[in-house]
Amino acid sequence: MKAASSLSTKGLTPSTIRIGRRYRPQRLEQDYDAIVIGSGIGGLTTAASLSKVGKKVLVLEQHYTAGGMTHSYSRNGYEWDVGVHYIGDVGSRKSLTRRMFDFVSDGELKWAPMDDNYDRFFIGEERFDMIAGKKNFVASLKKRFPDEEDAIDEYMVRMARVGKAVQAISMEKTLGGVAGKLLRLGRKVALPSYINRTTYDVLRELTDDEMLIAVLTGQWGDSGVSPKDSSFMIHCLIANHYLRGAYYPVGGASRMAETIIPVVQGSGGEVFTYANVEEILVKRGKVRGVRMADGTEIKAPVVISNAGVFNTFGHLLSAAVRKKHGYHKLEKTVTPSIGHLGVYIGLQESAEALGLPKTNLWIYPDTNHRKNLAAFKADYRKPFPAVYISFPSAKDPSWESRYPNTATIEIVAPADFETFAQWQDQPWGKRGEDYDALKNHLTERLLEHLFAKFPQLRGKIDYCELSTPLSTDFFCAYKRGEMYGLAHNPGRFEQEWLRPKTSIKGLYLTGQDVMTCGVGGAMAGGFMSAVSVLGLKSPALLRAFASGPRTGRTFSQLTAGS
Repeated sequence: MKAASSLSTKGLTPSTIRIGRRYRPQRLEQDYDAIVIGSGIGGLTTAASLSKVGKKVLVLEQHYTAGGMTHSYSRNGYEWDVGVHYIGDVGSRKSLTRRMFDFVSDGELKWAPMDDNYDRFFIGEERFDMIAGKKNFVASLKKRFPDEEDAIDEYMVRMARVGKAVQAISMEKTLGGVAGKLLRLGRKVALPSYINRTTYDVLRELTDDEMLIAVLTGQWGDSGVSPKDSSFMIHCLIANHYLRGAYYPVGGASRMAETIIPVVQGSGGEVFTYANVEEILVKRGKVRGVRMADGTEIKAPVVISNAGVFNTFGHLLSAAVRKKHGYHKLEKTVTPSIGHLGVYIGLQESAEALGLPKTNLWIYPDTNHRKNLAAFKADYRKPFPAVYISFPSAKDPSWESRYPNTATIEIVAPADFETFAQWQDQPWGKRGEDYDALKNHLTERLLEHLFAKFPQLRGKIDYCELSTPLSTDFFCAYKRGEMYGLAHNPGRFEQEWLRPKTSIKGLYLTGQDVMTCGVGGAMAGGFMSAVSVLGLKSPALLRAFASGPRTGRTFSQLTAGS
């Protein structure tokens, strides 16, 4: 086995998948209408949406390839996605998530369905299969928990109510100002009280069956917060999003950026990589543009940050500006989400020959997720609190034509940044023998979870390497290795300042920190930001979006994944 985790990573080279144009000062043009910092799906959605109404948008990405957490990388004849493992609500061209993808990619991004059984949970000795479709989901729950029919019915009612409530929240965040405050007051009176309580507390009102609660929350890893700490809102958004099943982008996650960039270029804009922004320039309370790491200043009346709250206010704004607008205090009201380990595996046989499914596996030691997370944080030798296994080459119908007679597997597990903090100042690929030994230990343990479910794979792995939260920091500039931006606890959703428009004139936020995590949530944040930037001119964007198939649904439902 060629295992980068068991050898020095010295000599490893970055991906050959390089999407976007390399930044050079001489390649810059004049008169950009807006600058977007970061090319994650939120930033690209904002840029493409503004481009659809004729705005000239410049996207600046510090990585060597565009896409943020939707990028892919290749090595040793294999290709892996770093953050996209499945997407919900894109099976029908009438679904809002699909319409959004079609809008920003001009319909060039294609989708392949996973198995009807798209997620499989292993909770201790128990197993539960998630089957696509609301009726199938409810029927399978009632068959497995026949004494909990009333609880299951009420759960579905509450989940639908939260989905509708998010429409009001997204509108409130987009409008801001007096209108936003009035909507917020109205929401607090009209919406159910459970919308932003912890997921576990809400479910415990419905049932005392811990296994049922564990099954209902089996996708908690998609937000990185245990059910006892997460907001019921984020739980419902994720559950709604996958209720109709799951899909995978044909050609892999990198196709997202690859199909969206031409839309940005269509109105004169561009997406530059290796483009490291050093500072957002602000003068007399108004944005003037950005200064690059090489000293080049790029002027624009609007700057939209997809770099995350902590990067935007903690690193890209001067201390004086941050203090003047109070962001030095506001950023203390939220916390970063959890980091993760990623094992990237290559095999010299096809997914079909190896018997790999189009089903994701979620493996938990038992139902006490909060306790298991705390134990693993304190001692990495304790059992993993969650292990997620995905089979991208089995999901992608184009894989065999691109990489014949090969297969890939990805394993993801939660990880605390502090476990790796002692090596954070060491260069990538040269962090030393102790770091490599820790990676070996974690890799071998995660592989045993794979072999336990697929014993036919033992001895067949051709290539394997492991990423840590330090890798996330190095490649995606999340300083704490956070996978989902801000932690999705109830406190996060009470922050009025987490919306597209900041108190600095011309500065906007986009992406998952605006609304919620995940590709769908970040896209929703991206579109909300574009609407906020356009202000009174936003009807032109809304008309452009509405020119597709009519569904009788509003954009804010995208955030609910419904």
